[in-house]
Amino acid sequence: MSGHSKWHNIQKTKGAADAKRSAAFTKIAKEIIVAVKQGGSGDPNNNSRLATVIAKAKAANMPNDNIKRTIDKALGSGNTDNYEAVTYEGYGPCGVAVIVEALTDNRQRTAPEIRHYFDKFGKGMGAQGCVSWSFDRKGVIVIDNEEGELDEDTVMMDALDAGAEDMQADGPVFEITTDPDSFNDVVKALEEKGYTFESAEIEMVPQNYIVMTSEDDVRSMTKLLDMLEDNEDVQNVWHNWQQD
Repeated sequence: MSGHSKWHNIQKTKGAADAKRSAAFTKIAKEIIVAVKQGGSGDPNNNSRLATVIAKAKAANMPNDNIKRTIDKALGSGNTDNYEAVTYEGYGPCGVAVIVEALTDNRQRTAPEIRHYFDKFGKGMGAQGCVSWSFDRKGVIVIDNEEGELDEDTVMMDALDAGAEDMQADGPVFEITTDPDSFNDVVKALEEKGYTFESAEIEMVPQNYIVMTSEDDVRSMTKLLDMLEDNEDVQNVWHNWQQD
């Protein structure tokens, strides 16, 4: 798990291995289905939630054909997928704050599984709101500059012109933050300027971070994250563990 860049600390990088990629696409497809059903439209121009999920899908290199097929499936009269958005909050080792966002068709299955992970590898699941107060909801767009081909000042001006709140050079990436309500407009404007994204989604950004010094705590926290992210109902895991 990389610690060279802050954005890696907020959510584990999506795995490049085929199995990880397939699992990531499956989870994004669920988000697309929910966005289409709740937004009542398969057109991202008329469905802001769908536009947000499509930006995430594209950044994860989900093929356009997959995105279109999933939208068509959600619009189909025979589609019976019925997912409910639920959020769980709890504590990892050393009091690390953890937020788990899930889409499930069975709360009675998902909740006990999430609670078990927290009890076994963390400090337990808490009540709604127990840790989310220490996070800010932000649009976060990450642009890879590992090759150094992008000029920081140019990216900064383009981001601000597009309506972003801020941009920071963070190791080999540029991290652009936006108000959640401006996220889709900023994504569209930057895409039109030719930028491609390492990731682009609405995130829960921690206001402060916790550093662990115990190897046992690090192992437990890593296991907790692995278990959560391998759960098919879990969409996103946000936390304030600052990795060295």
